[in-house]
Formats: sequence, C-alpha cells, structure tokens
Amino acid sequence: MNKVVSGPDEAIRDIADDSVLMLGGFGLCGIPENSIAALIRKGVKGLTCISNNAGVDDFGIGLMLKTRQVKKMISSYVGENAEFERQLLSGELEVDLVPQGTLATRCMAAAYGMPAVWVRAGVGTEIAEGKEVRNFNGIDYLLEYAFDADFSIVKAWKGDTHGNLIFRKTTRNFNMQMAMAGRITIAEVEELVPAGELDPDQIHVPGIYVHRIFQGSTYEKRIEQRTVRKAI
Repeated sequence: MNKVVSGPDEAIRDIADDSVLMLGGFGLCGIPENSIAALIRKGVKGLTCISNNAGVDDFGIGLMLKTRQVKKMISSYVGENAEFERQLLSGELEVDLVPQGTLATRCMAAAYGMPAVWVRAGVGTEIAEGKEVRNFNGIDYLLEYAFDADFSIVKAWKGDTHGNLIFRKTTRNFNMQMAMAGRITIAEVEELVPAGELDPDQIHVPGIYVHRIFQGSTYEKRIEQRTVRKAI
C-alpha cells in the first residue's frame, strides 16, 4: 500500500484542536521539523504534546509554545526553554514531568498494546502521589499507564512508499517507540525510496505501524549546545 502524501500540510490535515500528539526526538536530535512547521501554519490549539523535551525558544516544539498552541506538555527534560519556564510559572501551561525512563516505557507500553507497566522510578517521591504502589519480591513499584495519543509524528533518515523506516544513529531515540504507539503515525524522512529498495534487515520500524509518509526538506538539524575544544 502506497502511504505517501504530498508533504507536511497534507500529512497533518486532520489534526484538530485538543489533539494528543507524540513527537519524536531527543533535545533537537531527530525532531520532525517539517511537521512542526505545518502545525504552526495550521494553527491548531489546545494540544497535549508528549515529547522528551519542549525544544528551545526558537526551534522545535518551542515554536508552538510561542504561538500558544500547546495546552499541556508531558516531558522529561525542559531546562533549555525560557518560554516554557515562563508559561509554567505563570500557570499558562499544564506540565506533567515524567522520569525519562518512565516516559520511554510508557511509549513502549502503548506500542506493545499493554495498558500499563510497573516501574521503580519515582517510588517515594512526588511522582508517586495518587498512584498505585505494589511490592514485588520486596521492592516497591509504581503503576504507570501507557500513553494514549491520537497521532505520533516522527522523523526518520530513510523510508519507503510502504512506510518502512530506518533511523540514523541516535535519532532512533524516542522516534522508534512513538512510531509504533499512536493511533495514526506520520513519518517525515530525509530520503524516500520505492518499496523494496530498503534492506529488510536494516529496517527499524515496519511499515505496518506507519499511516502517512513524506519526504521532508531543508532540515536545519540544529545542535542544542555546541561544545568544542579550544584551539591549541
């Protein structure tokens, strides 16, 4: 089945106000730049965004925070975004901070069709408030529920017309689990090839999980913080 759409605007055409979105990436690595730009053009509001982080002030999800399109962030790390901090402290933005491993596990649970998982992270802290705790073999665990997202939006290195995806190096990050977890998965890729051209042994996410795919363009691939050694 050919799953190719003409571009990001068509790919996100039915994302409506108050949708729940998973957005792949880690920091600014492997984020769906083209799809985020399309969401800003579309102007959808009241979004709940599940992402490892909220981008930076002028890039990634940070751009949607500036346009007040995000109602709630479910994230692990948010320390690089001053606008995020301002909206959080002023009560404009609802935030659910989740330990990074728990965030990944809840994505994985959704991908595997598991309703919930038991995790050790957060036991005895504020994260445990209101959650079920159970003891297994002398160790306490928290019950954490799988995410329930309307759309997953991911970015891959290569893909084919059937939706099979290959990620490059650390861009696998949250993209792989999220690609398998949403009701509708949208994938943007740097290179789109005909079905059959990808080596089956190299595919990271099978096309059965992907509903729409398009070839992106003009990727900035910004580095969050560049650290280099001083010249000798």
